[in-house]
Amino acid sequence: MRLVTRLIATSRAVRLAREFREIKRAIDTLAEPARQKLALLTLRELAQAGRCEFPHLYGTPPEQRYALWGDGTATGVARARSDNPQVRLRGVALWLAVTFHETRESEQPQLAALHREVLGVLRQLKKSVPANTSDHAWHDAAEAAA
Repeated sequence: MRLVTRLIATSRAVRLAREFREIKRAIDTLAEPARQKLALLTLRELAQAGRCEFPHLYGTPPEQRYALWGDGTATGVARARSDNPQVRLRGVALWLAVTFHETRESEQPQLAALHREVLGVLRQLKKSVPANTSDHAWHDAAEAAA
């Protein structure tokens, strides 16, 4: 059973890592105003996901509530591929929020490494928000996500 669990976790980690590279590229191409908007959208998504019963299933239909993982990352990456800039930002924010919660307390080394990378992106986004907005918003989102 442990072998099956590891295989499932490894395949999930590979998929999320592939999606992360795409999300990271999308973030790196953003201008500063769009990056600030993304930071605030990501905060809101993190807070909303944190209020859910199962934060890692945020963005997933309720009937799939007992799945190992939800549709949030797939929805987020699909939106991140959109031609519409607003949809793209919302997709990236959704993907970051769901992946943050999904990998947060993972015992699998690949997923834990991905969590650290997501934290690095969140740290970069935090730096892009003006100081007067950043402190309160990020603090509130951290409390909601916990």
